[in-house]
Amino acid sequence: MFFNLTWRNAKRSRSENLIYFLTMITAVAMFYIVLSLGQQDVIRFLSEIESDAVERLLTNLLPTVYLCALLFVFFLVVFANKYQLECRSRELGLYLMFGMTKIKLFIQIMTEGLITSFLALLGGLVCGGFLSEAISLTTARLVGHGIITHQLSFSVSAAIFTSLGFLIIQFVALFVLCGKLFRKELHQLVYGEMAKKQRTGNPYVSFVSFAIGTVILLVAYWIVVEHFMAASGAMLLIAVLLGIIGTILFIRGLARILSIWAASIKHKATRGLYVFTLRQLHENVVNKYISISVASILMMLTIMLITDGSVRIMSYGSELTRGTSVYDFTVMGNDQIVEKYLSNEQIRPYVSNLNRMEIGNIKSTASDGISSPVDWSKFRKQIVQHLPQDVVDPATQEDGMYSFGSDQPAALNLLGLIDTGSSSPYLLPVSSYNRLLDAAGEKQISLGNNEVVYYLNPDFLGNAQDETVTLLNQIAADAQANNEALLSINERPFYLVPSVPMKGLTADENIKIITALIVSDEIYSEFVNSDTCMVYWNFCIPNELVETKGLMLPIMEARDLLKPSGLYYESYLNNFGRQLFYVISGSYTTLYMGFMFLIIACALLALQFLTQMQTTKSRYLTLSILGARREQIKRSINQQVLWYFLLPLILACISGAVGIYAMQLYLYSGAAHLEQSYPLLIAMAVIVVLVMVIYGVAVARTANREIGKLNYKPNS
Repeated sequence: MFFNLTWRNAKRSRSENLIYFLTMITAVAMFYIVLSLGQQDVIRFLSEIESDAVERLLTNLLPTVYLCALLFVFFLVVFANKYQLECRSRELGLYLMFGMTKIKLFIQIMTEGLITSFLALLGGLVCGGFLSEAISLTTARLVGHGIITHQLSFSVSAAIFTSLGFLIIQFVALFVLCGKLFRKELHQLVYGEMAKKQRTGNPYVSFVSFAIGTVILLVAYWIVVEHFMAASGAMLLIAVLLGIIGTILFIRGLARILSIWAASIKHKATRGLYVFTLRQLHENVVNKYISISVASILMMLTIMLITDGSVRIMSYGSELTRGTSVYDFTVMGNDQIVEKYLSNEQIRPYVSNLNRMEIGNIKSTASDGISSPVDWSKFRKQIVQHLPQDVVDPATQEDGMYSFGSDQPAALNLLGLIDTGSSSPYLLPVSSYNRLLDAAGEKQISLGNNEVVYYLNPDFLGNAQDETVTLLNQIAADAQANNEALLSINERPFYLVPSVPMKGLTADENIKIITALIVSDEIYSEFVNSDTCMVYWNFCIPNELVETKGLMLPIMEARDLLKPSGLYYESYLNNFGRQLFYVISGSYTTLYMGFMFLIIACALLALQFLTQMQTTKSRYLTLSILGARREQIKRSINQQVLWYFLLPLILACISGAVGIYAMQLYLYSGAAHLEQSYPLLIAMAVIVVLVMVIYGVAVARTANREIGKLNYKPNS
């Protein structure tokens, strides 16, 4: 009997209160996704390459995110259960009236909650597992570049900790709410509390609140856009505080403004329940403006976090492509030891296009030993002539500061490279670079003793690389056509050679050789400072192995063979994994927190609307008595739900747009980053809208069902 009653009540609660059950499933799915991070394809790959960094991520960052999620979801569960118990207040009061003890009623509520929790766990784990696999597959495709393969997996440990965490917060939430429920008088449970007077606020106060809120928000927006990085972030903190205060005041006054504006439209005043709908909406917003403001702020954070996570994945993920990288390994050490080790029988099958690359600085013959051995004046003059009319040569300014990137003119980037690296440039023998070109499948070059190639690291300027190299080739080609030597080394003239492919010199991204002068081997031997020479042994994995095993497995096998040598080495996958770790650790966290804030905001709005509707639902009975039809009442509720969600969303979109603009201005290098993220941003926006639509429809259906329980017979 007891079990049958409990099972029936739990089943009825799930069917009648979709918001409650949907929130429980969402909470479980959120837990599982964050706890199963270690099973993601990208994380499994990184654990092989950057095991220490991944270990720190999983042991330090992940528990922090989990605890934050636990705290937020706890309040979410409390809100959901609070509404559920309030809806059943009369039923629970009748149980006590008919003789059921509070202990037995508490056990029944806990048992019902346990049944619902197990079903929510099942649904949440299924949804969480599916979403986790989708996220894993999508991330592997977006940033894996064919290296990371997808493997189906289900994290048992994540499922266990998800179940424990969810059951604990569900039990604590029910325990707290039951204690509060049982402290009420029996009369309050059966007949409900005396209806509180619904205050709509003074219109003059509302106008003042709206005006002050608008001004404060505009000031906060101005601080964010103009003084984002000022005072070591102190101004940003002030902008956040002003934004919170401004949002609360704006939302509080907005409802009255909209109500007055809508009431002024005379031709709609007598149509349907137009005035009733507006006054209900106004009253709901005024009485719950704090909750709506919190929801708006959470939605704004959702917009900004999802944008940031998407930009990280798409823009920085696109930079992980191999691009101009040629070599798979770079080894450093004693020449004889390195050459001997790389030629032994074990590792020889993994070595192809072995290249001993020596590079050093130019020695100076100046008497002071300080002056640059290279005269850049003619080359620099040609570059200055290509500056846009509105751009001034930084060398003529007091600060003489340079910045690099796609937002700078190509001539300015080239000037910065020369002026910042002109004192003691690197020299590179053409034979080494020819072996590099041969490994890349490019045509080798031939340099005379009076010719030089200006080398530019192809990974330094990113999106600005192509324009800068094009300008470099144009200047060199024009000088070659005029037989003009633009450079001189130790007062010896040299002619620039154009149209030479720029490739990465080593597999180690930590070797920051940004610019160099490629010269003939004879000139290199004559002008290089032997005390500054560094030797890098580079090699590729043979194509036959890559075709049969793929790239990742042979690189890892070669890495295992290099470990016992004691030599310093770096592989392409190490660089790829290191950069990928920074992308994933940031983007995963921001995207997860963004969607978590979205779910909390939607659930908060939903539960607050339904709670307010419970307080005023007798008004709908009065409407029926006055002749309102069921379709009119249903339409009124749907419109209230629509605008109850839209009001905080509209303000969140405005604030989020300002935040995104500031991030684009100060945090992202160039508009291209945001533009290339548009496909993922559109997909994320569709998901956000879909989540809000699901919650909105669920709220409308629940509200209509509650109104349908009232004892009235609307006119046909």
